[in-house]
Amino acid sequence: MALTDSPDARAVPDIEAVRDDARTALAAVTRSADELDAAALAAPSLLPGWSRSHVLAHVTAIGEAMARQAERAAAGELVEVYDGGAQGREAGIQTGARRTVVEHVAALTALAERLEAAWPAPGSSGWAAAVSYRDGTVVDALVAWWREVRLHAVDLDAGIGIGTWPPALAEHLLDFLAVRLPQDVEVAIDPAAAQPQSGTETETETETETETETTVTGSLLDVAAWLAGRTPETVPHAWRAGTRVDLPQIGPWPSPYSPPAT
Repeated sequence: MALTDSPDARAVPDIEAVRDDARTALAAVTRSADELDAAALAAPSLLPGWSRSHVLAHVTAIGEAMARQAERAAAGELVEVYDGGAQGREAGIQTGARRTVVEHVAALTALAERLEAAWPAPGSSGWAAAVSYRDGTVVDALVAWWREVRLHAVDLDAGIGIGTWPPALAEHLLDFLAVRLPQDVEVAIDPAAAQPQSGTETETETETETETETTVTGSLLDVAAWLAGRTPETVPHAWRAGTRVDLPQIGPWPSPYSPPAT
């Protein structure tokens, strides 16, 4: 089945591949959660101001929200992403962050079962049903869940790194997050993932640069991580007019509440 051309779906190659990878990511998060003790659960995550417990609570909450989008879409109904909107989202995370390790694992396990039941069957027309999330379809809800669980698996800081991201996710992030790039910045992926030394040029830079444009170069995975605000394995380089410059400041995350801000 072809995907929609919405912002969340353009770079996604296959619905079932996305569904399978989201399932794999949630299972990895659940295993990591089960290995935490109370102190590790309360310790800081990679997200400022959030403990690992906050991250797990958010993973559960966003998964439940996207499952609800699919469930209600199957009944021809539109419901807001979070009951109570952005305030409801925040309240749910704070409440969920008080869970114990056992409670988190139980919630994540129940979520996996709910998602399996919520998504339409392969090839079903149900994937095209409307949801309120970004005024999209069930495909968009699935892709949002995939993106969220993969990103926050890394944020948990419990042994799941960006090296676990499949290329399809990195491609999707470049597409979905392109709105974060300033107008005078473009990305050039280096297939060899070779990082040039300061003061030198690569073939990609000389082909794509202009005097006023900044080009960010690096591997697909590293550039996607940088654009997503996560730590790359190797920091990408930025160039302007053949000279190495600082990486540009990127804009805010495209929020479903008042795009593009979060």
